[in-house]
Amino acid sequence: MTLTASEFSVLDESFHDDPYRFFAEMRESRPVHYEPAIDSYFVTRHRDVKAILTDDETFTTAPLQVRAEPVMRGPVLAQMTGAEHSAKRKIVVRGFAGRVLAKQAEMIRANARELIEPFLPTGRVDIVNDFGKQFAVYVTLDVLGLDKRDWRQVAQWHSAVAEYVTTIILPEDRRRHGLHCAEELERYLLPIIEERRADPGDDLISRLCTAEYEGIAMSTRDVTALIMNVLAAATEPTDKTLAQLFRHLIDHPDQLAQVLEDPALVPAAIAETMRHTPPVHLIPRQPWRPVEVADTPIPAGKTVFCMIGSANRDPDAFADPDTFDIHRPDLGTARSFTAAAHHMAFGTGLHQCVGAAFAKVEIETAAEVLLGAMRDPRYGEDFQYREEGLYTRGPVALPIRFTPVPAPAPA
Repeated sequence: MTLTASEFSVLDESFHDDPYRFFAEMRESRPVHYEPAIDSYFVTRHRDVKAILTDDETFTTAPLQVRAEPVMRGPVLAQMTGAEHSAKRKIVVRGFAGRVLAKQAEMIRANARELIEPFLPTGRVDIVNDFGKQFAVYVTLDVLGLDKRDWRQVAQWHSAVAEYVTTIILPEDRRRHGLHCAEELERYLLPIIEERRADPGDDLISRLCTAEYEGIAMSTRDVTALIMNVLAAATEPTDKTLAQLFRHLIDHPDQLAQVLEDPALVPAAIAETMRHTPPVHLIPRQPWRPVEVADTPIPAGKTVFCMIGSANRDPDAFADPDTFDIHRPDLGTARSFTAAAHHMAFGTGLHQCVGAAFAKVEIETAAEVLLGAMRDPRYGEDFQYREEGLYTRGPVALPIRFTPVPAPAPA
């Protein structure tokens, strides 16, 4: 497909419906695409995206001040630099590591089993709407130490906050709705923060409330912003990745059979899913000085969107990149959830996703529970696949049928 610059726009409905079919032409003919309607640049090639995300001296996270900070109720980790970033990132990482992570894995497994159980008798479940969305919120609330009985309300607030952050052009009424929901979520969190300061437990909010930065306890605003940051980062990608994993395996029966036969292949299947169809498609940056990317001059202060979906399909980075292959030798499964990952589904560089290790355990555990509970998973009748999202992207629904695996007899 060849389109002239005047007739092509990433804001067009055709691009929204299927961005993947445009990526090759963009990388070849317009590695840096200028979008006049929003005065922003879109970078498509793997090497250029990586260079931008690892050049913290030139490219800042300033767009988040407008895009995220108003609904996060304060600066998020990606906006911080230097000692502040290192200290606060370390505090959050400790909540997803070591003994804590091992304990969380059992909690994740219990949540997955609880949520899939009602669908076993019928052998039917929508991986997105019946399982994934609730599972993602359940797990995040457990990590934060919040009441899961509030999951629907928290999910509604979070959805509006996520829409505010990830919508390229947001209508004014939706902008106001996002701000209102952020205020309601903050109002919900404030008394909980005060309780945890007075009587801390073993949850992440307690850890944030009792941690210190430069010898001083973090302010309530700092803690609130970090909670909102974790809620968005831990919830948003999970249902999308789980659904994409099942879609790719169902579409590739030979690889599905191999994963069902050998659960040790689940991590490779998830890593390839995140490369092939990443849940986050755009990561914004802003150069503080004039720069040139792929022979294209970009003025200082302009928003630059790194197109992760395109970078992860770049043939200069991956062989046969449009093919889903859990055995591909150029992925590096062992490093796919670390800062050394070749794909960039978690970003890269200083601001690589703080929850990557947790996401690995969360999605692996859920996938193992689901795949262990079903045989021959297949699409429901008359199913037509559809994705949505420009900034974050995932299936609208994924109804599947399966034969339940009988529960083992008591010893």
